[in-house]
Amino acid sequence: MKKWSSFLFLCSFAIASHAAIRLPAVISSNMVLQQQSSVKLWGWAGPGEKIAITTSWNNRSDTLKATRDANWQFSVQTPAAGGPYTITIWGSNTPAPIVLENVMIGEVWVCSGQSNMEWNYYNKLPDIAAELPTCYNKNIRFFHIPKTTAVYPQDDCAAKWTICDSNTLKFFSAVGYFFGKKLNQQLNVPIGLINASWGGTPAEVWTPEEKVNNDAELKAAAAKQKNDARWPITPGYTYNAMIAPITRYGIAGSIWYQGESNTETAATYGKLFTTMIDSWRKAWNKEFPFYYVQIAPYKYNSPLIGALLREQQTKSMSFPHTGMVVITDLVADTNNIHPINKHDVGARLANWALHDTYKKEGIVYKSPVFKNMEVKKGKAYISFDNAPAGLMVKGKTVTELYVAGSDRQFYPADGKIENDQLVVSSKQVKEPVAVRYGFTNTAMGNLFGKEGLPVDPFRTDNW
Repeated sequence: MKKWSSFLFLCSFAIASHAAIRLPAVISSNMVLQQQSSVKLWGWAGPGEKIAITTSWNNRSDTLKATRDANWQFSVQTPAAGGPYTITIWGSNTPAPIVLENVMIGEVWVCSGQSNMEWNYYNKLPDIAAELPTCYNKNIRFFHIPKTTAVYPQDDCAAKWTICDSNTLKFFSAVGYFFGKKLNQQLNVPIGLINASWGGTPAEVWTPEEKVNNDAELKAAAAKQKNDARWPITPGYTYNAMIAPITRYGIAGSIWYQGESNTETAATYGKLFTTMIDSWRKAWNKEFPFYYVQIAPYKYNSPLIGALLREQQTKSMSFPHTGMVVITDLVADTNNIHPINKHDVGARLANWALHDTYKKEGIVYKSPVFKNMEVKKGKAYISFDNAPAGLMVKGKTVTELYVAGSDRQFYPADGKIENDQLVVSSKQVKEPVAVRYGFTNTAMGNLFGKEGLPVDPFRTDNW
């Protein structure tokens, strides 16, 4: 690209006409651009219109032309975190330059899912109410995409970048805010948070339509979604309107809290979920990290559907660059599908990012997960991954623990911790074949890693 001096740059755009450059909503003042990366700036202009872009962090001007389709795109290299900066965009047919002000360079994350990601101050969350008096932070920025659907992928959305303060925070995702706040504190860089969430939505609507409908298994599962006047169920509809418009915007990664609306078809959720993640990464052309929240214990109407969905979420951790937060200990009422503790959920998601994405040492972020079972002398010995300091029980005995023999009848079991293993036995089962821990819809177990995170619910059988 040809470089112009400041003098030639100004002279070349002295003549104006009625055409004007336009930008998508996500490219605006107050935005956060992903640091130390090649980020895209794009928009629309008259076919063949000459455009010049100047970025204040390097005072460099570059030029390009709009295509015959009346759009343009340019990649610019960002420095290390900092700001505020300005970006000036001139067009040969534009009366005055567009000046994007108060632009920060830092880390950008997408926050998506259903209501537990969407919930904010107006859902009577005490931890957000407590934040309001001191929440102002010019280094945390919000981009809140409203609930929108579209039949085809869109290139823009109705949203704007805002600075975190006592007014803007009220409308923003509580989980997203606490995630971003911890990153900002620990990394000391500006944080941009893009909220694209909608309560009740199944994962199908966040997945490109062709990825669902071209797979017989996923298409059959999607057809079982029940109609509800409060949210869409058509595959791809929220992806088209709320994700597609931002897929050119540079991000560090994504956090996700969803799954409750897919419990009726839990058997296919793992495939659907990883298909969705993969499709997002391909749209961004980046293998970005994807950290998510395991659904909380809740009194569903059908037995085990919550447990089976959580199992699918656990299995999805085998997909590259993913991580899961277990929150069985953060629930106060299993009759409420919306646990009110969003602070610790956001903090646990941030711990995954701090350790895996930003390589911070000494972060406790992984819950212990089932590794294998060995049966010896009428007892089952359970080993775990992610428990380097061993296990502990919060209480006198391990709760939500069951064992079965070859008859497949489960009985309450006794559990003891010996040499970092969980030893399971029952007088009613002489020869254990299968063990289940926390494997019900409402189970809130009391087995933890000594670092303080709850053990992931599990079963050793596939019955």
